[in-house]
Amino acid sequence: MIDLYTWGTPNGHKIHIMLAETGLAAKIHPVDIGAGEQFKPDYLKISPNNKIPALVDSDGPDGKPIAIFESGAILIYLAEKTSQFLPKDAHDRHIALQWLMFQVGGIGPMFGQCYHFRSAAPERITYAIDRYTNEVGRLAGVLEKRLNEVPFLAGEYSIADIATWPWVKGLNNFGFDFADFPAILRWKKAVYARPAVQRGMKYLEQM
Repeated sequence: MIDLYTWGTPNGHKIHIMLAETGLAAKIHPVDIGAGEQFKPDYLKISPNNKIPALVDSDGPDGKPIAIFESGAILIYLAEKTSQFLPKDAHDRHIALQWLMFQVGGIGPMFGQCYHFRSAAPERITYAIDRYTNEVGRLAGVLEKRLNEVPFLAGEYSIADIATWPWVKGLNNFGFDFADFPAILRWKKAVYARPAVQRGMKYLEQM
């Protein structure tokens, strides 16, 4: 049995989509990050960095329970558990993993900081807004170039797309026009056309 501790954020939606795609059943435990529930001692035992999502699988790879935090690690774990959305071929697998790491190390942190300084910071700091908005634009340019070459980030649909889509689908909210990124727009629509992605985005409504 999988217990998923999550909330309706881009990082949470990654795992919601992955569960919908793989067909794995999970018991959902909402963690209201606005109310600070991520700092509760019991949750910190599962996710020591006080972030969502986190997962506990009572049927781990050695038959024992395993707890995993960090959305990228959870995606890899679920891909390996189900043998889905991560290529078996070594070359293709590393291509998928590098684009997953691009999201985890670049898109997630930079888009997150951009959103904070543009929309949530208690004071408007022009330098920070410009810095992170420019970085979002640069990262979007990297994606645009890649998606002009291939239909999905690793060639075939994979956990790299599942990780990246929830962040990039709202690119227009960061001051950019999808008309300037036609390959990203094509990819955005192609990913959302998947029924499992649509179900995943409504995952918390199952509670």
